[in-house]
Amino acid sequence: MAGLALSMALPATNSARAQTAPPALGVQSPAQQPAESPQPESPQQQQIELPPAPVERENPGLINEIGKLFEKSKSALPSLKSPGETINDLSNIARPSTMVTGRAACVVASNGALDCKIGADRLCQSKGFKEGKSIDTDASEKCSPLVYLPGHKRGPNDCKTENFVTRAVCQ
Repeated sequence: MAGLALSMALPATNSARAQTAPPALGVQSPAQQPAESPQPESPQQQQIELPPAPVERENPGLINEIGKLFEKSKSALPSLKSPGETINDLSNIARPSTMVTGRAACVVASNGALDCKIGADRLCQSKGFKEGKSIDTDASEKCSPLVYLPGHKRGPNDCKTENFVTRAVCQ
């Protein structure tokens, strides 16, 4: 008889626990909502609050330091060429080059520096090649005829220096 009374009492306590158990994840059943709130909650009020994500702390170990080293070295390495660029470089090496002599003027770039690449290209093109690289240059001073007159005082703009490519390797 005592066993029968105990077996009847256990289901009653389990059902009472189920009704008073706290809601999971902060969601309330309609029966548990407070009576003083006549308006339904907006979606902003129904948001579930999650615990903050754990902050990833830096691991000062050897592997972490090696990883930092690799990250820093990426910016120091030269960029890799595409297969097409590599083939073009190899074909340029395979092409025979010829050294030529002559005289072609170097141009002055917009920043005032000499650009003898154009002079080397002109020298090579005059010999039937496509382009060239300068090997040797020469400079000379070109002056106004007034400088050679007796009694003429030489001014700062009377003479200028001209540069020329005299030897180039052509392809």
